Amino acid sequence: MNPVAVLPRERGGWWHHYVCPAHGVELEHVGLLSGEFPEGGAPCPHGCRIDTADVRGAWTVLAHQACARAILAAAGGTPDERGAAVALLREYAERYAALGAREHDGAADWMLRGRLFHQALTEAIWAVTIGRAARLLGDPVPRLTAGLADAARAARDTLVAEGRFRSNYTAWLDAAGAACTGKPEWLDGPHGIFAHVLAATHPDGWEWEASTYYHSFVLRAYRHAIAAVPGVKVPAAVQARIERAAEVLRVLVTPGGLLPSLHDGPYRRAEWDRELAELDLTPAPRRPVTVYPDAGYAVLHAACGIHAIVDYGPHGGAHGHLDTLSLYLYGDRVAWQPDPGQVPYGHAGWRRHYASTAAHPAFSVDGLDQAECAGELVETGPDGVTVACAGAYDGVRAVRRVALAPDGALHDELTVTADRPRRIAAHLRPDVPLSVRIGPDGSATTVWDGSLRGTHTASVPARFAARPGPGPADDPQRTRTHVDWVAEDAAAVTFRSTYRVGTQDRC
Repeated sequence: MNPVAVLPRERGGWWHHYVCPAHGVELEHVGLLSGEFPEGGAPCPHGCRIDTADVRGAWTVLAHQACARAILAAAGGTPDERGAAVALLREYAERYAALGAREHDGAADWMLRGRLFHQALTEAIWAVTIGRAARLLGDPVPRLTAGLADAARAARDTLVAEGRFRSNYTAWLDAAGAACTGKPEWLDGPHGIFAHVLAATHPDGWEWEASTYYHSFVLRAYRHAIAAVPGVKVPAAVQARIERAAEVLRVLVTPGGLLPSLHDGPYRRAEWDRELAELDLTPAPRRPVTVYPDAGYAVLHAACGIHAIVDYGPHGGAHGHLDTLSLYLYGDRVAWQPDPGQVPYGHAGWRRHYASTAAHPAFSVDGLDQAECAGELVETGPDGVTVACAGAYDGVRAVRRVALAPDGALHDELTVTADRPRRIAAHLRPDVPLSVRIGPDGSATTVWDGSLRGTHTASVPARFAARPGPGPADDPQRTRTHVDWVAEDAAAVTFRSTYRVGTQDRC
């Protein structure tokens, strides 16, 4: 009988260390089912080969997760494949039992520790897949599934005691318990999934941190947990909130399938694509304006094919970025001005950059980062929104009005006022080739990859300062043209832009 995978011999580390220290890009996923770390080191897309203890530990995480998926696939296969899956589950059971109740001693102090992995969260994600496979096979390894459920309960109790019940970790710990036992207590108990849904998501449907990635992350956990307990009755309020959470993603995704990576999380990643496929993100019917008042997003759909997102909400906790009043621009299949996402957290330098104001199409004052803050929704209507922020800089208030024009264009007006003359800048941050032309009157025209055209004027003299800058976080080495539209020594300035698709005055 051919094995479907060879299990790694080592315990897993922290997958976020699977990043090139020179280029800030995630290393390539190779040899995950072989049981052996790549000879010569894990390859970087730019040609590096990295072999460190951290990278080996991160590769081992990815390998264990890949092995769990292979076991699950085999569990639903031929008799030979099912036999191979049972053999691997028994091998995992022996290894897990040998660890006892000992937490991973290589984990960082801040981590909620697992046993087979640095993090209890990583172990829970793996355990969901292992539990699903075991139950398909009639649970041939009850010692393993019971041990995984006990570990999930202990980790969840720690979070509850620390006042962190609404953490995304809790969703996966509950899902692990449900997948490994099939017991409804992991859903309807006082700290189960049903309670978590109502505690960790807003009434508007968004996960409390308002990060697209972590929103999809907890939604997947909810669905796995509920599916693991056949016949469970989901309370109406919980079901409505879960459906609203799914609708958030269907509104956010473009007709061509691009899902903006708002706040924290990968800009583009094959693993995330695989995860999103579980959620069946058929785009919702296009509404001109959709506002999420709790998360602080407004989504606008212009008739000419511009998909715009205004971010005015709270910072987003550990997964927030300093990007209040950013304006993100997408086409059906192109990201003209996206949220740039985030690199694996193990690269501190690039992580700081992608969380910064400078990385986002927001506004800045004196070249400084914004403070962590929340904006406000001033006005909303059938054609647009007005949002404002007074907490990003002391003595500074910014107001942004984004509106759909009858001819299909998108109008953007950003006004910044300060208590004294300051250097005030509006940012353009494309992920496509951008050309800039300055007219004799100081106005500017931008062309984004030959398909989107912008016209730009300011209420006071302001210059377009274009320079090379890093592209989004999937590859920080990809160079793009960054523009700071700067009014020097200004106490007040209004930046006005109109965007159209095509080269004509009308869309």
